[in-house]
Amino acid sequence: MTLPTAEQDARIGATVARRIRLQGHVQGVGFRPFVYRLAMTHGINGHVQNQLGEVEVLAVGPAHAIDRFLADLVACAPPLASPSVVSVDALAAPARNDFRIIDSLDDATARVYVPPDFFMCDDCRRELRDPADRRHAYPFINCTQCGPRYTLIEALPYDRPNTSMKGFALCPECESEYLDPADRRFHAEPVACPVCGPRLSLVKAGAAATIDDTAGALADAVAAVDRGQVLAVKGIGGYHLVCDAGNAAAVARLRERKRRPHKPLAVMFPVAGADGLDVAREYVELSDEEADLAAGPMRPIVLAKRRANGRLAPNVAPGLDEIGVFLPYSPLHQLLLDSIGRPVVATSGNISGEPVITDNEEAEQRLGAIADAFLQHDRPIVRPADDPVYRRIGGRMRPLRVGRGCAPRELRLPWQQPAPLLAVGGHMKGTVALSWDNRVVVSPHIGEMDSPRSLDVFEQVARDLQSLYGVRAQRVVCDAHPGYTTNRWAQRRSRLPVETVWHHEAHASAVAAEFATEGDWVMFAWDGVGLGRDGTLWGGEALFGRPGAWQRFASLRTFRLPGGDKAGREPWRSAAALHWECGSDWQAGPDPDGIAKAAWESNLNCPTTSAAGRLFDAAAAIIIDLPTASFEAQGPMLLEALCRAAAPAVELDLVGGDDGVLRLDWEPLLDILGDRSREPALRAEIFHASMAAAIVRQAAVARERYGASLVGLCGGVFQNRFLAEQAVRLLEGQDFDVYVPQALPCNDAALSYGQAAEVAAREDVR
Repeated sequence: MTLPTAEQDARIGATVARRIRLQGHVQGVGFRPFVYRLAMTHGINGHVQNQLGEVEVLAVGPAHAIDRFLADLVACAPPLASPSVVSVDALAAPARNDFRIIDSLDDATARVYVPPDFFMCDDCRRELRDPADRRHAYPFINCTQCGPRYTLIEALPYDRPNTSMKGFALCPECESEYLDPADRRFHAEPVACPVCGPRLSLVKAGAAATIDDTAGALADAVAAVDRGQVLAVKGIGGYHLVCDAGNAAAVARLRERKRRPHKPLAVMFPVAGADGLDVAREYVELSDEEADLAAGPMRPIVLAKRRANGRLAPNVAPGLDEIGVFLPYSPLHQLLLDSIGRPVVATSGNISGEPVITDNEEAEQRLGAIADAFLQHDRPIVRPADDPVYRRIGGRMRPLRVGRGCAPRELRLPWQQPAPLLAVGGHMKGTVALSWDNRVVVSPHIGEMDSPRSLDVFEQVARDLQSLYGVRAQRVVCDAHPGYTTNRWAQRRSRLPVETVWHHEAHASAVAAEFATEGDWVMFAWDGVGLGRDGTLWGGEALFGRPGAWQRFASLRTFRLPGGDKAGREPWRSAAALHWECGSDWQAGPDPDGIAKAAWESNLNCPTTSAAGRLFDAAAAIIIDLPTASFEAQGPMLLEALCRAAAPAVELDLVGGDDGVLRLDWEPLLDILGDRSREPALRAEIFHASMAAAIVRQAAVARERYGASLVGLCGGVFQNRFLAEQAVRLLEGQDFDVYVPQALPCNDAALSYGQAAEVAAREDVR
């Protein structure tokens, strides 16, 4: 783009006019008042206006001043903004003697950006703690640089009447700030104060009385946690279930009531120190990357290594050496943690697997058997957004779940599609993606798609994405598995043409699209199970090619799963099946009457699988004697937690099959897995090392056959840091270029994006 400059004007001091258009993250982040203040600084007249995803600036003034103003629009933008200048046009200079922020244009061609929910900024935190400030200790303090966005926006443009704050009329003082372009609360749409804004209340389970004043509700909530009770707290994107993280009895009470006996619980820490993490560091070890992310604007849950000081209740994350750590990100959380003064468990307020609950009445009904009291407020949450989760893998922070603070997540495609589509993902870790042109917007985490509430939220998010972005999907893309709820919804309820994408090809296309690297890929798609092209349950696949043209060239040796879906929660079934497949028995499984083996021998409800996830389940069942799991991937997580150092790998053969697919033979591992003369940790380390080495061997064959040197790792198995890091190190040692997802999780949360990418690649109309 060629920009007009001062030198191109008749004389250096000439009064000129420029129409400047900017795109990117320029709405909901205080960009217009920033432009206003910048114009005042440079002596520029004109205006700034939101135009549904773009910002237009009319700048009138001396040419040299406009040049500096233009440079500072990007260089000095607010921290939450990321503007880019897309055009600068010279105009005849109109007579202007002021600079104004004019009303948003709501009928422009949309290039919309929907901002996520932001953490409380430092300025608001200072006011929150200042007894002289009129918003002192106000749980809903915010400004243009912080506060809820996605969870309260009902329509665009992002103006107060289009949010769930429309029912809170501004008091004179707030209105004055809201209308003052020089104030940091100028058009901060959620702006409020104790006089005119939302208020807290506290309801005790089973009690008729309610504490309706904010200070009293907060004090009683703190007292409840101090007494060892379970508190349901309504935050920005939904409810948390909160209890004292150092009180093992309170944690046990929460676990028993939520029926979550072992799954790790996230812990929120009080803010202290320069980056806020001084208290957290007393309990966990934080790398620089982990600390930067935990203290950054997103405020996600970050998995960090637990210190062996025993100060957290041992049942917060039983058997694991990592804790999910996060800091307060809303003023309400900040006030709670300041008053409690110690870490608290803060886990999703939901029925396990469902989206987080957002409505006061529904929370009291559905969480009434879990929480002793409900700390809630009267600001409606338009749609849920659960907390994001990140883990450091291979030196980078990678998402395990996207949500509040980082989603909706907008990504680009290397291809141009002819018509907008809605990609509905898989069955687990559900997300929805809206895709048009070369843009894809991925929703926050929804949940597991096997409950009516999950389906309701799924449908709401699908509608809302189309409404907010002003894009109407013309077709639906879903997983090829006919048993998935999302597939059935697409076929029966979407009323749009339906296309399908194979599960592991969607995984592969998500990685290829994210990195947009030219050339053919070798993509390892390792996960639990997903339907494959041959009708079996895949999950240990090596695919070659590129989006729109994948072929399977290698896989794991198959085995039959007795009980089908039951094997996901009963790892003994996978362990037994591996032994039966090899002609031996495994006596440790709870099958005293031989029913499972009889079914296996008769091939009754025993689908064939090549899933690496089930192989990891089997290894956990054998090594650590875990016959059943109370949550997904419990066995592999416990197995990984045993590992400390790389061990010698067992070389596994690659055997050609009748279908032309190479099969990795895991049978030599069985004797080692069951060898009780070796420590469980050593057996776990050998298993991981062997699987990592097997990946490298398959990649080497692919390079020899096809000349490919791009390798991608995708699927939930690669959330395992010990495996992924060994595989990456070994592959890079053999001069492969290795890619692990960074923008989205490697698990099924990326399927919606991968589905959109796969279809776009097939139809590329560039």
